[in-house]
Amino acid sequence: MSSLFESFVATPEVSEALGDRAVIEAMLRFEAALVRAQASAGLLPQDAAQSIIGTCKVELFDVPKLVRESRRTLCLATPLVASLRETVALFNPGAAVWVHFGCSDQELVDTALVLVMRDVLKHIETDLGKTIETLLTLAVRHESDVMLARSPLQAATITSFGLTCSQWAVPLVRNQQQLQAASEQALRLHLGHALTTLADMQGKGPQVMSLMATELQLQTPPFAGDGGHDQTVALACALGLLVCNLRRIAFEMAHLTQFELGELTQLDVALAAVPGAKPAPPVATSLLCMVAQVAAQRVPQQVAGLLATLSQQHGNALGNWQAQLAQWPALLSASQSITHAVAQLVAGLRAEPQRMRSNLEAVRASLPAKEVKVRFAPELLHQASELTRSQVKALRHSL
Repeated sequence: MSSLFESFVATPEVSEALGDRAVIEAMLRFEAALVRAQASAGLLPQDAAQSIIGTCKVELFDVPKLVRESRRTLCLATPLVASLRETVALFNPGAAVWVHFGCSDQELVDTALVLVMRDVLKHIETDLGKTIETLLTLAVRHESDVMLARSPLQAATITSFGLTCSQWAVPLVRNQQQLQAASEQALRLHLGHALTTLADMQGKGPQVMSLMATELQLQTPPFAGDGGHDQTVALACALGLLVCNLRRIAFEMAHLTQFELGELTQLDVALAAVPGAKPAPPVATSLLCMVAQVAAQRVPQQVAGLLATLSQQHGNALGNWQAQLAQWPALLSASQSITHAVAQLVAGLRAEPQRMRSNLEAVRASLPAKEVKVRFAPELLHQASELTRSQVKALRHSL
């Protein structure tokens, strides 16, 4: 399937981070860190380690060829490790035997996925932080700008646009904290799952894992022999919650920008300039909402697919690990896509207080005086303003 169909819902940064070259580079980083740690622990000669480390450079490998061979072997680790051994043997034949020593193919691929995952999560966290900060700024600016509260999509009572912005931010702050906590647990080194590889380490497995985790800036495995993937699936669930909240915000913003309401101005968002390229036309708010909706429709199925892989018939069930590897790139891409789209959407947001008030007055004029007194009491706006200030203060404190 052509990547053109994915291009409008995947950012260039994530397409690069999830690309074949990036994955293979992450695998080579694992192999280099492995032999460096083993050499420090005295498990292999220093000259052999230096030969392997010097060869773990992605530019020395034919990436498209490795991808083609992985389709034949049904595992990317197999052709990569074979090619790494062959290349090391050209310069130091005695060092080739130490390539991929003391680890399994699954541990190599799992840790490479974690490294790639971390790069994408950085983009997600950056865009999410921008969205939260912008919403809190808007909340303070518009804390007393009255507007209709709608439930569901029908005029209910009055509120302020500032309170609406702070209420948009509340679940996102929770999502930010959940994502950070889940990432801390999931972004860990995968090594020492099998007794055979632990035996190869001659009792120095904990030392090797600690050195590798420090170099790769990952958490060490909490338990030797723990090959479970529940912590990474918990991270997927945190991404799913974030995406659902972002989708709701994008939908509500799209509703408020419709011509019939016009309470938010549909500004065009300028794209970042690319050196040497023609200036790109600005992106309409409606298109950003579309990207958010497309990405959000895909994520629940991807999270459900990962949850389904946790069931085990006996040991490591056949096909579950491979199913996880197939789900993660799509989940990461969709999650970053919606986070980036909503960050752009919020950045181009402009409230129209006059239109908000005129819509409110139109509803007020259509209601009986007794109902107006209850639903549009002036003290409601005062309460909305006070609640906005207290929410913003609490959210900033939690950040």
